[in-house]
Amino acid sequence: MSSFSHTDDKGKANMVDVGHKPLQRRSATAEGFIRLSEHTLNLIRENEMKKGDVLTVAEVAGIQAAKETSRLIPLCHPLQLTKVDVKTRVTETGVRVTAMARCTGQTGVEMEALTAVSVALLTIYDMCKAVDKEMVIGEISLIEKIKTDL
Repeated sequence: MSSFSHTDDKGKANMVDVGHKPLQRRSATAEGFIRLSEHTLNLIRENEMKKGDVLTVAEVAGIQAAKETSRLIPLCHPLQLTKVDVKTRVTETGVRVTAMARCTGQTGVEMEALTAVSVALLTIYDMCKAVDKEMVIGEISLIEKIKTDL
């Protein structure tokens, strides 16, 4: 049985029952990228953006978003996360965001990792939009999903 949500015989969406599945240690890692101008990257590196420390705020926003995933994505199960780690890295052309989420549970945490990356990138966009009109968010993907028996 798939852990993805499905529709019942009347075409209505349902949250999948995972109650029969064993508890497992689960983790997922996702990443994404935002392309920024050289000027914007310099402002971020020098911590001179008017809204504040872009990288720190984006990392905190990503953590907060992972914790709220089931409230944002209608058919996601609420999970008791044991760890969320969001890292930002300035490159020559933008900022790469990587997020890892972990829990002990009956369903995976890939949506939490992907949500963390997405919101961190959106936070960077929001904090930089006054100085950079050509930002592009992309390359958001799941790069690892692990589950192990207890």
